[in-house]
Amino acid sequence: MQPHHDSIFWIEVEKIKPNPFQPRREFDQEKLASLAESIRQYGVLQPLVITRRDIEKEDGGIISEYELIAGERRLRASKLAGLLQIPAVIRREEDDDKVKLEIAIIENLQREDLSPIDRARAFQRLVDDFRFKHIEIAKKVSKSREYVSNSLRLLALPEEILNGLAAGNISEGHARPLMMLCDRPEEQSTLFKEIVFKHMTVRDAESIARRIAYDKVRKKDRFVDPELFDLEEKLADKLGARVHIERKQVGGKITIDFTSIENLQELIDAMNKREGENLQKEHISAMGLDETEEEEASFAQENTPTETPFIDVHSHERPTEEVSHAHEEPVVVNDEDDEDLYALHKFSL
Repeated sequence: MQPHHDSIFWIEVEKIKPNPFQPRREFDQEKLASLAESIRQYGVLQPLVITRRDIEKEDGGIISEYELIAGERRLRASKLAGLLQIPAVIRREEDDDKVKLEIAIIENLQREDLSPIDRARAFQRLVDDFRFKHIEIAKKVSKSREYVSNSLRLLALPEEILNGLAAGNISEGHARPLMMLCDRPEEQSTLFKEIVFKHMTVRDAESIARRIAYDKVRKKDRFVDPELFDLEEKLADKLGARVHIERKQVGGKITIDFTSIENLQELIDAMNKREGENLQKEHISAMGLDETEEEEASFAQENTPTETPFIDVHSHERPTEEVSHAHEEPVVVNDEDDEDLYALHKFSL
């Protein structure tokens, strides 16, 4: 005899098998303990949803098997609370696997939210196993099609980032800019670590991801001077920060990314500590001088007292460098055509 659809039965806890389509992978043990304490005091207020299958034994007897559809947290907490029986609504035996998964997902979404990864994997199973379209899933869970599609895109992230998202080290908002860098795995991993260790905001992460994506487009432009990218990489390596150099008709602009005021001060300190000799060598290397010219430039640098300027973040004035020309031979000024386009003074920070 088929039980009434809305009837509530008391079923032995140990006879209920878990739902093989349960989308939730992780259960917070502290929350389970809290729920178990509540069940000890007030009982199970919301019945489980299960299916029953009657199996005929060899001796002619009948044995009933129960499989959970919805309510695994309540079932686990009831076991912790020491309950022997639990209230349950028995669904029709003919309910197929698609219905079981459907109910499990909806039940979890309506109660304690699934983690973004568990939700995405459950949606993917509806797509793979039951041929659901995104719009059909959206209607089932009362969400937009974009919500479902964006959830599924999370699964394109590498395992390292998926684990961080499941553990709560980053938010679903942080995952969006990381998805922009799926074709640049090294920089994606670097940005992920920066988000975790520097507690970066979603807005800052999006800004950096857009900058990286923009640089990729620039590098595909055949008219962009490859020397600029070489200089960017050298400067970024020395400062330990992302650098973007933009050349204009006269001079250019250098943009250096920083994540906080403290990080900005570290960059300024690093630049102030650079000795004049090291800066001169970088300048000579950028100009591509031959050995004779390099020796002449080194000799002039040794006999020219220089002072490394101090950069004040609160001042908009450009630092100047006083150079003493005492006891020096007259210097021949080259034409504008010979002027180095990549000289450091041509760029503003």
